[in-house]
Amino acid sequence: MVLSGLDCEPRTRGATAWRLVLCAALEPVYGLARVVAYPIRPVIRIRMGGHFVIPREGPVLLASNHVSVLDPLAMLWLGECTHRKVRFLAMAELWDSPVLRFFLVGTKQIPVARETSAAGEALVSAASALRDGEFLAMYPEGGVSEDLEAMPGKTGIARLAAMTGVPVTPVGVWGMQRLWPRKPRRRRLRVGVGVSIAVGEPVPVGPDDDIFDATDRIMTGVADTVARARRLYPWTPKRGDDGWWVRGPETAVMRPARRGRAMDRWS
Repeated sequence: MVLSGLDCEPRTRGATAWRLVLCAALEPVYGLARVVAYPIRPVIRIRMGGHFVIPREGPVLLASNHVSVLDPLAMLWLGECTHRKVRFLAMAELWDSPVLRFFLVGTKQIPVARETSAAGEALVSAASALRDGEFLAMYPEGGVSEDLEAMPGKTGIARLAAMTGVPVTPVGVWGMQRLWPRKPRRRRLRVGVGVSIAVGEPVPVGPDDDIFDATDRIMTGVADTVARARRLYPWTPKRGDDGWWVRGPETAVMRPARRGRAMDRWS
């Protein structure tokens, strides 16, 4: 079973409500998180485009660009389209907050101790989740981009794809930086902010592939979907807006992975 096309809005409010109730019953904390987050949905105007195919069953490994700490909302929306729970590999520092830790642990998110030898443990957990048929999302850049362009990818996602045989599906998200910018001075409540999402063709990674070349192929796919997401984005700066969030599709290019990093790290 797959989802393909341009529109994945829930068909009825009743169906959505029943899914929320069922999710809460089967996995209480994830259900609670959805109940808390769902009212945020009307605040965002989501536009999806391009041909994409996302399995409703079986393992899925997504790789997305990262322009805002709220980017996971876009991944959650893709999960909502296919009625699936999304698992994230997220920086371990988030588990330091008791409130976040409650939701992160309860929804089975996977902590990554970045730039340490313990980062490899996250790949083991992620590989296990994929073998169980989970829907897994990652941000290969390892952080939010300061200039809104894709940063060089870390090799973890390519290693994970090589370990499991699950191809990497690239995702481009654009507009979340307006809702919650990286720089605090630009943050203010905005309602009806547009967000565009583009999903590309899966990128296979073989067990014998050069891990850095594979990472660059994945990030090329991500850059291509970012360019598509920017082309889809119809909103332009209004009077008084300096347009800090605007970028053209032509600047969405892959930056090569940094070679020579320790392979036991999230490099």
